[in-house]
Amino acid sequence: MHTWLLSCTKPVLTVGVFWQIIQNDCAYTVEGDVYFSVDKFPKYGQLSGRKLEDNRAGERVAIDSRKQNPADFALWKAAKDGEPSWDSPWGPGRPGWHIECSAMSAHYLSSTFDIHGGGMDLVFPHHENEYAQSCAACSESNVSYWIHNGFVTENNEKMSKSLGNFFTIREITKMYHPLALRHFLLSTHYRSPVNYSISQLEIASEAVFYIYQTLHDCEDALSPYREGNIKEGTESNAKMARITSAAQDCINKLCNDFQTKMSDDLHTPHILNASLQEALRFINSSLNMLKKKQQQLSLIQSLVALEKEIKDILNILGLMSSSTYCEVLKQLKEKALKRAGLTEDDVLRLIEDRFLARKNKDFQRGDQIRDDLAAKGIALMDVGKETIWRPRVPCEQEQQAPATSA
Repeated sequence: MHTWLLSCTKPVLTVGVFWQIIQNDCAYTVEGDVYFSVDKFPKYGQLSGRKLEDNRAGERVAIDSRKQNPADFALWKAAKDGEPSWDSPWGPGRPGWHIECSAMSAHYLSSTFDIHGGGMDLVFPHHENEYAQSCAACSESNVSYWIHNGFVTENNEKMSKSLGNFFTIREITKMYHPLALRHFLLSTHYRSPVNYSISQLEIASEAVFYIYQTLHDCEDALSPYREGNIKEGTESNAKMARITSAAQDCINKLCNDFQTKMSDDLHTPHILNASLQEALRFINSSLNMLKKKQQQLSLIQSLVALEKEIKDILNILGLMSSSTYCEVLKQLKEKALKRAGLTEDDVLRLIEDRFLARKNKDFQRGDQIRDDLAAKGIALMDVGKETIWRPRVPCEQEQQAPATSA
């Protein structure tokens, strides 16, 4: 087969790794094949936690009697009819499954680097073999952290094109904001399976809206006190005021929880479902106090400090948009309207219909309008004499959603 038709280049780097492994007496050749000798690498099985005796011969591939140990794996495979091949010191052939990863990482990242990722199905044999051959080629080879993610599933079945349950990010973000998708993924620990469902995306979308609405309300409340917007004298008093002890406790807990949970194998679900929610509730409580003119200067400083900590954490998690709070809220509302099959004019007209129904004491009609919109993912809120709307989890999806846990 002409490899140039496949745009394949000669495997120069991989051959260099073979030579190093052979020179270090960790590989051997048989009839044009090159095999890695697992018996020559005492650490084999360390990454996956498997022992050689636990590996059943012939479980994955037919037993090759030419191998010194049934667990030995190919670094180079002799050419077969109909397969791409290149010339090598051992005759024409091609690289094995695992060696290319060792060659690429050593070439582009050096023999030591921080993080190596992959799906949980790659722990054994792929990453185990990659680790073994990399260390055999270079004794200084080391990866600080191996991160293996769970599968995305639908109805507890792994997503795949062959099953027809496969969705692209582009398809999902037509209906849901990218931040909602990211929140959805972060709401499950990366090592666990992520069960894709519309109800979970709706919950994530509502969570992102709550985050940005709270930050927008905070920004709006603080705008009169920002530098350049406050009267002389008031500014110096505000800067001299200390944040409340309750706010300091909230900040300390948020920062400590974030440090602890991220250090505990990147435990993002706890941060999103517990720590961050507590901080957002504290902001809303403080905003209510600010409206009542209670502890005003201390509250201003408290809100400024807490807003900064939340933004820093959201930025680390990739949930802090480069757009303004208003722009993100508008985008989230547009997505919600699209899912509901409505326009904003439709919603405003129904709000007006509900107002007239309530004015005429037709409360049943008013409640029906509210319930119909709620079923489509639109919540109506009466604020004083005004009615506003925001996205919400549609009633049907809300009933289907499992309880979240931190």
